[in-house]
Amino acid sequence: MEIVLGILMQCWEILVESAPYVLFGFFAAGVLKALLPEAAVARHLGKKNAASVFKASLFGIPLPLCSCGVIPAAIGLRKQGASKGASAAFLVSVPETGVDSVAITWALFDPVMTVVRPVASFITATVTGLLINRLPEDAPEPTGSGSRKEGGSCGCAASCEGDQALASLPPLRQRLRAGLSYAFGDLLGDIGKWLLLGIAIAGVIAYFVPETFFTRYLENEMLSLLIMLVVGIPLYICASASTPVAAALVLKGLSPGAALVFLLAGPATNAATITVVARYFGRAATGVYLGSIAICSLALGWFTNRLYAWSGFDITQWVSEVGDAADSPLMIVFAVVLLLLLARCYWPRGTKAGCGHIGGQPGNT
Repeated sequence: MEIVLGILMQCWEILVESAPYVLFGFFAAGVLKALLPEAAVARHLGKKNAASVFKASLFGIPLPLCSCGVIPAAIGLRKQGASKGASAAFLVSVPETGVDSVAITWALFDPVMTVVRPVASFITATVTGLLINRLPEDAPEPTGSGSRKEGGSCGCAASCEGDQALASLPPLRQRLRAGLSYAFGDLLGDIGKWLLLGIAIAGVIAYFVPETFFTRYLENEMLSLLIMLVVGIPLYICASASTPVAAALVLKGLSPGAALVFLLAGPATNAATITVVARYFGRAATGVYLGSIAICSLALGWFTNRLYAWSGFDITQWVSEVGDAADSPLMIVFAVVLLLLLARCYWPRGTKAGCGHIGGQPGNT
């Protein structure tokens, strides 16, 4: 019983520390969805060039989609005429970061990691997309009725359809209402269970793993980077859920670079994503996809360790001091509000209180 209570106390502390930033992250996700229509994203990614890959990486960084939600979105872009490289870059950058996970990174890590994480995501996604774009096309572009050859005087039917969709957008107030409904409904329903799982894993690590575990047993830098890569690649975990786990590992002596490897590799690679890449992009692209994520993660992890060493920033001390603000009654209120919203989400699906199917649609688009 004492062990269970100890783990629950650790989980509660992590939840209280992160709850305000989680709520802010979901609020920002709702606003972002209202201000950045999907048609505006799709119309910029059709050409097989570096610009489309850069745009896909940039578009993907703030987007509020979890590891499972990005799959239909990326395939939708591919079927609308986006190049393989742009679609792959989008598939990498979206799950590796997002406004919600950036907010949680600020809550549980430090300013350096908060900046490094989205930058590393952009680099990884861009490298992956550029490499895949260099592969020869092994099948016709999977475009639908609006292919580039049928574009008429416009030269691209998909672009014309995107312009029409943008022109017919509802009023901003209505879009904001729908965006916040999505963020605290479908998105919270998709990510919430994984976030709670991540907090639970972090609580177990915080309770059982000795403070100096990684400095004693994984002192070799490259070995710790490789282990985090091997652990992260098959793990099905979203960016928000991976953050408390990585923070707990850092408190036990894991280097910031190894934590970054876990934060990059975990959300972007899992069985579902790899299967989709193999189906829609081909075997060669799948190999490039996995290889580029692995190499970029290791290289960026090594560079992050150099950055912390050069700056003299002590990430362990910073992370350990984050919990000092958790005694604030306001922080506890935020944690209770988050738990109530999650309880509302996982109410029986047949009732209107359930949020996983707002508007009759699943929450992964």
